[in-house]
Amino acid sequence: MAGQRVLGIVLAGGAGKRLAPLTADRAKSAVPFGGFYRLVDFALSNLVNGGLRRICVLTQYKSHSLDRHISTTWRLSSLLGYYVTPVPAQQRLGPHWQTGSADAIYQSLNLIYDERPDLVAVVGADHVYRMDPMQMIDQHTAWGAGATVAAIPVPRMEAMDFGVVRTAPDGHRIEAFLEKPADPPGRPGQPDEAFASMGDYVFDTDVLVEALRKDAADDGSRHSIGGDIIPMLVREHAAHVYDFLQNKVPGTDARDLGYWRDVGTIDSYFDAHMDLCAVHPVFNLYNDRWPILTYVPPQPPAKFVLDDGDRVGRAINSMISNGVIISGGLVRNSVLSPGARVDSWARVDRAVILHGSRVGRHAVVENAILDKNVVVMEGAAVGVDKERDRARGFVVSSGGVTVVGKGQVVTP
Repeated sequence: MAGQRVLGIVLAGGAGKRLAPLTADRAKSAVPFGGFYRLVDFALSNLVNGGLRRICVLTQYKSHSLDRHISTTWRLSSLLGYYVTPVPAQQRLGPHWQTGSADAIYQSLNLIYDERPDLVAVVGADHVYRMDPMQMIDQHTAWGAGATVAAIPVPRMEAMDFGVVRTAPDGHRIEAFLEKPADPPGRPGQPDEAFASMGDYVFDTDVLVEALRKDAADDGSRHSIGGDIIPMLVREHAAHVYDFLQNKVPGTDARDLGYWRDVGTIDSYFDAHMDLCAVHPVFNLYNDRWPILTYVPPQPPAKFVLDDGDRVGRAINSMISNGVIISGGLVRNSVLSPGARVDSWARVDRAVILHGSRVGRHAVVENAILDKNVVVMEGAAVGVDKERDRARGFVVSSGGVTVVGKGQVVTP
């Protein structure tokens, strides 16, 4: 792709209803993840590490914290013409909000006209993964494709929740793009697996602009990239599929090859955190050859205090951020964000505790997520009795994870 100009567009407008209450007052892509990070940091780190440094982040719902994070954290060198810029829904084409991912880009075509790129890379903002976009772009160019869809092989009967690609015999040209099919097609040579779309795309600019114009004129369209634009380009024999398992990111090993999680539900969000806590994590945040970049708050190192009988400050198989104090309590299999506190004789097990939350003395938190600034009072319990959690108004996921919304106080 030498000499080609590539514009990165990150789709960060999703409301994330299935992640409620974590999305009660923040965009889905601004939800904290893994202690320090926000979900959008994974997509942006992939683009920037891969050499794409002209990036527009299209925002819409409850975007204040997302806009602030991008504008304060993601400052690239303007001297070299690099930028990461949040672009809110602008109603350029009339008094309506974005009606889908394709409409979001269509309403912001001025960005493409201003930049005049040869290619446009469009990625989702709420997946946890590492990927070198340049390898996909090189493949797109070699095929002479109009559009290329990144896809990951999944067991065929698990593919019903995804957009699924059926390929031609050559293994890469797309013959059909099926949205959440009841009977997903297998892939060449692997009939028990299906190609599930990851929501990452590369387009030739002219092909994308023409498709967006056609789609905007179609009153029957839902104006979705995956639901409308890709099927249109499949009919025109212009779309190809890129196998994510062929992507070789520097510093990864066989264990985290092909790791990709759509953390769109409470259970998938929680499970992805538990992945981080494993002794040998299947997603390795310690890969310094492809770092996940973010703003790290200027707080002191984590602190563990007290060693007196059963009053011992300790954390096992856990990720503990800056500013955390574990004071005579026990933390296991958990992720604690900056500024969290765990007091004496408290027990935290299989939990995700976000910024500034406090677990009081003798309190128990297990199989639970505490949003920012939650206070679990002395002797209180969260996640132990799911019926009681529901009766108190806390969300309990289908997988049995209790979520306490931002700033709530949990009483005994």
